[in-house]
Amino acid sequence: MQRIEIMTSIVFPVAIVYILGAIPFSYILGKIIKGIDIRQMGSCNVGATNLMRCAGKPLGITALVLDVSKGVLAVSIIADFFYSPAIPVNPYLYRVVLGLTAVAGHIWTVFLKFKGGKGVATTIGVLIGLSPIAVIPGLLVWCLFALIYKYVSLSSIAMSVSLPVFMLVFSQPKEYTILSIMLCIVIIYRHRLNICRLINGTEYKIGKKIK
Repeated sequence: MQRIEIMTSIVFPVAIVYILGAIPFSYILGKIIKGIDIRQMGSCNVGATNLMRCAGKPLGITALVLDVSKGVLAVSIIADFFYSPAIPVNPYLYRVVLGLTAVAGHIWTVFLKFKGGKGVATTIGVLIGLSPIAVIPGLLVWCLFALIYKYVSLSSIAMSVSLPVFMLVFSQPKEYTILSIMLCIVIIYRHRLNICRLINGTEYKIGKKIK
């Protein structure tokens, strides 16, 4: 019985969440609607920001919403459906595992030879599903940095750094705080080239469209 519970409550949902997270919406929308491969345009990143630069705001916003939805679904509906008290994992840690899996799927998508986006939108979705009270001020940090500095990358890094702080401020479960720290590290690492471009003054600014 224990093996069956592990399969149905851990293995199956992890596989489902990975596949969900791995769906490269920005690549699909760019390819189907605009006939472009965003892996070869702009920053060459398979993410909503690059799609927005290369194909316009409507497609970029659509991809952003879909990428956020992947994270929300993973830690809410899918987690609620598959979780069983019989498995030796508390519900907080269970949601953390599924959230990490969704972000990993987005970053290392099996559909594009394990080369996906930076994981920011899916991270936001995961943390919205887990702790909206901490994410809302984090999004305000993003907006503030975007308004002042006009860089999506810098805004995303600032937001990711602020999220663990807000998790502590609002006394969220320690599992969620640790998750936010882990995701912060991942996001900063994924933005290492952007950081180099920021230092060199060659980073793309908000509103700059790539032809």
